[in-house]
Amino acid sequence: MPMTSPSNWSFRTRYLLGFLASFGVIGFAVYLQEARGLMPCSFCILQRVAFAVLGVVFLIGGLHSPRSIGARRVYGALAGIAALVGVGIAGRHVWVQVFPPEVSTCGGGLEFLAAVNGWSGAIRKVLTASGDCSDVEYFLGISIPVWALALFVLLGAWALWTAFGKERVR
Repeated sequence: MPMTSPSNWSFRTRYLLGFLASFGVIGFAVYLQEARGLMPCSFCILQRVAFAVLGVVFLIGGLHSPRSIGARRVYGALAGIAALVGVGIAGRHVWVQVFPPEVSTCGGGLEFLAAVNGWSGAIRKVLTASGDCSDVEYFLGISIPVWALALFVLLGAWALWTAFGKERVR
């Protein structure tokens, strides 16, 4: 059986693969935490949330598999927004690693920050966080936040290409 080009795959197949990729990334992050002992910082937690939201959009879009171009574009826009948020979080994390702050604390765990500042204040604090967020851990010679940034870009492009690109409606 010959391999077919991804451009010949259905919307459903492409979006379900996006779901598997998104939750595969989360699974790998949990593996790094549990098996390798890498404790996630606040940015890492927010990136996991962004991958989860992106994965849920992929899953719902894949299961729904709309025939209407408008509905497909809605899924593409939602996935694109989720990926863009992830790019912003991962980009900020990379920035903190490249230009580490002088203060060596992120300001506490996400639960502590939420209890003290409320969720909106916690998110604002996390996005301006520093400290252990600046610790650099590598996988295959590339820092993990750079991997996350690249994966958000790739998954966002995959979602947009699938939703806005030309496809034969099946």
